[in-house]
Amino acid sequence: MIYFFRMRVNKYLAQCGLGSRRHVENLVVTGRVKINGQVITNLATTVTPDTTVMVDDRPVTPPTDLVYILLNKPDGVVSTTADPQGRRTVLDVLRDNPKQYGNLINRLRLYPVGRLDYHTTGLLLLTNDGALTKKLTHPSTHVDKVYWATVDRPVTQQELVTLSRGVNIDGVRTAPAQFSYLNHERTRIQVTIHEGRNRQIRKMFATQNLNVLTLTRVAEGKLRLGNLAVGDWRLVRKNQII
Repeated sequence: MIYFFRMRVNKYLAQCGLGSRRHVENLVVTGRVKINGQVITNLATTVTPDTTVMVDDRPVTPPTDLVYILLNKPDGVVSTTADPQGRRTVLDVLRDNPKQYGNLINRLRLYPVGRLDYHTTGLLLLTNDGALTKKLTHPSTHVDKVYWATVDRPVTQQELVTLSRGVNIDGVRTAPAQFSYLNHERTRIQVTIHEGRNRQIRKMFATQNLNVLTLTRVAEGKLRLGNLAVGDWRLVRKNQII
């Protein structure tokens, strides 16, 4: 249980596992949050342990248990908790393989930490720890993420150097990164970045006229995907993450 004397409402909502800082702030300013029955829109509003907080007229409280799940995300799955297009989500993957943890998935408000593209597979962390989510996704944290990419032709040494130094995508230059060969054919590349821009690795390769055929995240921070099967998941401890 999270204990506190007084806390700003946006921090409280994040601790309740309701999503990123931007998401919970939007809940407040759009009038979806009530404190002691009154709608509030001021982000400076504070709550205390005896305050009743509701979102969309449903009471919310900090979780009794902070849970951290490492998932090997399959291809063709969206990294969200719900999808308006009816596509399979990461929570659907967890429910398909409930293991011995009973109703853990339905009992807790779990959210993915960051996202993997629809066709990108591999390591994805899900948690109800809003503070950790904020820390891992904040640009200043610089958590390394390691990917294995397969591309449609051999990559030259000069192209690796160019990509490593940073390239312009969507009008913004990427931060320096690490690119290295994984096979003698030079078509499998290990990429280490600390940014998390939309489809960043695919767009970086595209600047060199390279098409990414497969992309898998194999590490983030201290976490390693290891031999976890596609679609499988396991519980991890917070000190194993960062």
